[in-house]
Amino acid sequence: MSEAAEAPRYRNVQVGDPAPWFRQKSTSNPDYAFDTAAGRYIVLCFYGTASDEAGRRALAAAEGPCRDLFDDDRIAFFGVSMDPGDAAEGRARESMPGIRHFWDFDGTVGRLYGALPEGGQTAPISMRRFWIVLNPTLRVRAVFPFRPDGSDCEEVAAYLRNLPPVQFFGGFEIPAPVLVIPDVFEPALCRHLIGLYEAHGGEESGYMREIEGKTVPVHNHSHKRRRDYIIEDDALIRQLQERVIRRVNPEIAKVHCFRPTRMERYIVSCYAAEEGGHFRAHRDNTTRGTAHRRFALSINLNSGFEGGEVHFPEYGPRGYKAPAGGAVVFSCALLHAVSRVTEGRRFAFLPFLYDEAAAKVREANNAHLGEEVGAYKA
Repeated sequence: MSEAAEAPRYRNVQVGDPAPWFRQKSTSNPDYAFDTAAGRYIVLCFYGTASDEAGRRALAAAEGPCRDLFDDDRIAFFGVSMDPGDAAEGRARESMPGIRHFWDFDGTVGRLYGALPEGGQTAPISMRRFWIVLNPTLRVRAVFPFRPDGSDCEEVAAYLRNLPPVQFFGGFEIPAPVLVIPDVFEPALCRHLIGLYEAHGGEESGYMREIEGKTVPVHNHSHKRRRDYIIEDDALIRQLQERVIRRVNPEIAKVHCFRPTRMERYIVSCYAAEEGGHFRAHRDNTTRGTAHRRFALSINLNSGFEGGEVHFPEYGPRGYKAPAGGAVVFSCALLHAVSRVTEGRRFAFLPFLYDEAAAKVREANNAHLGEEVGAYKA
């Protein structure tokens, strides 16, 4: 049989599988990073086009009988359109909170999830239409193919109404896979680091984004508000390294069978209530300039502030606030956020740890760094 006559091959995403991550244009963001939507149930509806009865019926169900379910806290709906006419003619619209659409006109998302065949065939193809429900860690929980009589819409609605609370999606509350280590820094060292910040002040802190193939720092106060003081004293840096080597690395080796050998970033950070200090949900290794990062340390230097907890949305609403001198240690691949500081100021030491293999990755990615990001030599 010739290649042209072969039946199209589709990916089959099944219950229990991790949902593929992607970036795609959406009604709310021209470059939506889907992995940041974790932390709630997600409904992906591959309706394809709203120009026919099947597509219109699915959208009518989402915007009608199911509308009260989509609140962005418990459940969020993402429609996936492959028809530019849906955007141009306004057939699919965002409705906040809870209802957004991906404009998948190049078929990226459709191929990842099996709505379109693999290989990017340009010949006429049969689009598969279905609903996928994801749990808060972005793993597939249920799949509902479209049915000619539209009964899939009622089945999806009934299923969503019977979902357990987000924090009990696994049958019980699943703790975030993080380490909490007290007594990493002694009180005198904490006071000294805070004193350095108060003596010198902090600079506005941005975050990394991949723009036109380059990792560059950006600033957006709605996403992050923090100030950092950069530590440049070599003797002090060695003291900080020594404490992490003695008190943090053994725990990482015991729990994760990983031995850090390098540390990135020596800063005293301040989340201040008067500035609304916070950091929205993100991952620390999603650009080529940050791909080498393996573990993040969040070492609190003080107490007495309100808010400023580290949250891991994929594992429920619980926040983590280590005591002064204590560390929260977690994989840089985990989605995490810092809640808004509502009273006082939270001071913290926030480095990243990695090893020799990751150092080679960091050096190899120098070509993908923007001018504002310094090159690295392992």
